[in-house]
Amino acid sequence: MAQRVAVIDIGSNSVRMIIYEKTSRFAFHILHEAKSRVRISENTYQNSGNLQDIPMQRAFDALENFLSIIKSFKARKTLCIATSALRDAPNQKDFVNRIKHSLGLNIKIIDGQREAYLGAVACANLLPEQKNALSIDIGGGSTEFSLIDKQDIKLNISLDLGTVRLKELYFDTNDIDGAKEYIDSQLIELDNINVSSIIGIGGSFRAISNAMLNSNSYPLKKLHAFEPDYNLFVEFLKKILISNEDELKKLGIKANRVDVIKPGAMILLRVFKKLNIKTLISSGVGVREGIFLSDLLRTSKNKFPANYNTSVRHILDLHIDNKSYSNQISSVAKKLFDLTCEYLKIDKQYRYELAIAAKLCLSGNSLHYYSHNKHSYNLIKDALEFGFTHKQIILIATLAKYAKRKLPSSSHIDKFRDLLPEIQQLNALSYLLSLSVALLSHQPRNIDFTISFEENVLNIKSKNSLYLAKENISKLENLNNLTVKILTEN
Repeated sequence: MAQRVAVIDIGSNSVRMIIYEKTSRFAFHILHEAKSRVRISENTYQNSGNLQDIPMQRAFDALENFLSIIKSFKARKTLCIATSALRDAPNQKDFVNRIKHSLGLNIKIIDGQREAYLGAVACANLLPEQKNALSIDIGGGSTEFSLIDKQDIKLNISLDLGTVRLKELYFDTNDIDGAKEYIDSQLIELDNINVSSIIGIGGSFRAISNAMLNSNSYPLKKLHAFEPDYNLFVEFLKKILISNEDELKKLGIKANRVDVIKPGAMILLRVFKKLNIKTLISSGVGVREGIFLSDLLRTSKNKFPANYNTSVRHILDLHIDNKSYSNQISSVAKKLFDLTCEYLKIDKQYRYELAIAAKLCLSGNSLHYYSHNKHSYNLIKDALEFGFTHKQIILIATLAKYAKRKLPSSSHIDKFRDLLPEIQQLNALSYLLSLSVALLSHQPRNIDFTISFEENVLNIKSKNSLYLAKENISKLENLNNLTVKILTEN
């Protein structure tokens, strides 16, 4: 696969472009992205689905600029797909041929089931594991659903149900009852589906989630994997439906979404009414990421290898110079956890987060050695994007922030109280990571000590003096009920 890959997604409402760079076989990061609200489907629904000249010219101009950006980044492959507006248009070939002949770009028009599948591939691989969840991707011309169970995609459905379509056919004439009737007639396809969780992919869901995220005191401003409260979300949807343009902006709906947010809100409310939904999760990824992943993972059935996380690998690739040392810290941290978790009353689920924090806690060194804890914290909080819940991200970042330092401050705990474990467990995890770093102060080629635990004493035995370890352990803010003894074997 090319090291740099560009993806273009021509939707009914917007045209989006993103450039990815691989850092190792399955690890990647975003180099650049751009978006233009060309609304290529504008006025098509009153004209038998035919694309109109002015929207087609807007799309042409945006694509021409996108290709210039792609060239500047020297991407070696460009994947371009088009969805509902083009697949429904009788004159689709006129636009596709013009783009090919004038810009040299090949557009692949995909059907609705493929569109649903690509969005689901992104969610199945890049969100925390979901059991029996239904993804919903509300676009301008269509809405796609997929049934996702862990990494398996079991069902793909595409309906002629989109925000621009509803706006032009019903909302522009204030035929709200007609819109509800049309939505419900389309949703008959969901009759035999039984799920309690919804994964929101499309622009409408994201716009509403972002507005909620920015309007409350939630401490992590990250859309991907945000889990809005279901009841608050429903109330927010109802407010949207009765608000005028100025009120929508006050609710946090961006200006470029104001005219299509009501159809999106209505679709969501009708879906929620039909299904017994209890939990929601916002996805920052969708069709574009699905296109990229279906190319990246084409030899592995569109799944990452077991126990692999692309965000962890990306941080390791770009920010950890001594990976052997990083793995040693993680190994020692897991050993300490296994020996002491029952005694310290730490939930065993936190072993995974401790191990990841141990691997990544030195990542900030790549930015500035003397403030590496701060940089590790910010890097992890921002770049540990895929496959983790917000609680996991904040815990891992917090442990890295306080590695080889004092225990987490009260102000930090107060800020993230709803996302962090209770204080006793957090302090214990923080201490175990700091202890792991201290024990490896001499950075041996191989771990040169053994660890055992009896009552409240950790016994560290080594043939070497571990002089630096002793010195650094003495500086740690200790747990009151744990003692560390370093014994030099003859």
